Amino acid sequence: MDGNGRWAKKRHFPRIAGHRQGIEAVRRVARAARSLGIEALTLYAFSSENWRRPEEEVSDLMGLLRLFIRSDLDELVRDNVRLRIIGDYRRFSPDLVELIDDAVARTSVNTGPILVIALNYGAQAEIAAVARRLAEQARDGQLDPATIDEAMFEGELETRDLPPLDLLIRTSGEVRLSNFLLWQAAYAELLFVDTLWPDFDGDTLAQAIAAFGQRQRRFGGL
Repeated sequence: MDGNGRWAKKRHFPRIAGHRQGIEAVRRVARAARSLGIEALTLYAFSSENWRRPEEEVSDLMGLLRLFIRSDLDELVRDNVRLRIIGDYRRFSPDLVELIDDAVARTSVNTGPILVIALNYGAQAEIAAVARRLAEQARDGQLDPATIDEAMFEGELETRDLPPLDLLIRTSGEVRLSNFLLWQAAYAELLFVDTLWPDFDGDTLAQAIAAFGQRQRRFGGL
């Protein structure tokens, strides 16, 4: 979800105004995804690199996350949405961690679409953590290194119980993945759009899904 800052700058607003509009876009897109029948929607909300931003902006982002959970959790529960978190969000303040844990717990019994929020997430760190765990198991004699394959590795990822990634959309005209779901995106379709995230809505998502529907997915075959 990229482009909040540029959206605000174009309008001579402070960056926090762009982030607030970005939250509105989250609401629009999450609701549209449900109406389109999307099984799982993953949103990259805060990367492990975002800590490098000014302290005031990081604090604003944490405040918006609190606001989103408090204001939208009842809707997620009512609409049978399961909330999932990937990333090391336990680095956040204790009160925010408690709020996130409660939200995940309240929606855990839901059986409908999955809303995944990536918080303090970095794909390279995720892959390195899996490699460390498998190496430790091999060192301790719990695992034969010769048995390690793609399926075993994938089974250790944070997304192991989620559907395979089909489509990855990057907004704001940037053409890079920025350390997001690198393993999972191996055979995903990639779509880069010029739309700034605060302007992204249900129609934009529907257009992206239509474009995805025109792709021929061969997975290395003919």
